[in-house]
Amino acid sequence: MIKFSIITCTWNAAEVVERTLESVLSQSWAQIEHVIIDGASKDNTLQLVEAYRKRNAEEETEHDIVVVSEPDRGLYDAMNKGLKYANGDYVVFLNAGDVFPNENTLENISNDVNERSDGKLPGVLYGDTNIVDNKGTLLHPRRLAPPENLTWRSFKHGMLVCHQAFYARTDIAKAEPYNLRYRFSADVDWCIRVMKRAEKNNLPLLRLPEVVANYLDGGMTNKNHRASLIERFKVMRHHYGLFTTLAMHAWFVFRAMKGKREAQNS
Repeated sequence: MIKFSIITCTWNAAEVVERTLESVLSQSWAQIEHVIIDGASKDNTLQLVEAYRKRNAEEETEHDIVVVSEPDRGLYDAMNKGLKYANGDYVVFLNAGDVFPNENTLENISNDVNERSDGKLPGVLYGDTNIVDNKGTLLHPRRLAPPENLTWRSFKHGMLVCHQAFYARTDIAKAEPYNLRYRFSADVDWCIRVMKRAEKNNLPLLRLPEVVANYLDGGMTNKNHRASLIERFKVMRHHYGLFTTLAMHAWFVFRAMKGKREAQNS
């Protein structure tokens, strides 16, 4: 049976974390390890986490819960801490405000892997993403859709798979911690490096035929849009070279202008 390590990073997240905890608690799949890395929150985030841990014990859901609360050096440092505690077969980051689409999400993913793999666990599982607002209301599907055949080269077209819909084999994830030199785009770099290592180890990347994450709109990257774009350029240049990166960014600009004209004419 596949065991999932869910890592949730929080900091003063009382307004949105409860629905994330409820989403994990309600999963029909028992083989879950929930690692919660809190950055020493000042609000009642930890009280909500403690209530969640108590409910998990009372309802005998069999989920393992690990809670660590201490100052950190930012989100990606917290994610690296979470990786150190992960012991499942796959790790996925479900941060405060993000949820699984329904209570059978992880059970469905496990069934997909068992039915479509040859016994060897794929290096990465990936699927579709819906965007939700601060109240958890569904807004729309994510604009970029995952391709049927994903490779590390695919990300030169943009981050085609949402970070929350990217399930990495834990052994690979631990071998490729987040690069803390990047403040806003370390997740892009991490996904690429994980896929590179999977390819090196001859492990396939498995496309899941469903929505596997509801992602909270307006995260750190959106709030620091310009700095994020500059940093993402550096990530792409590192992995794909300057010429390819320049060519793809020219295409991004053209695509954005075309979309704007079509919207104005509609």
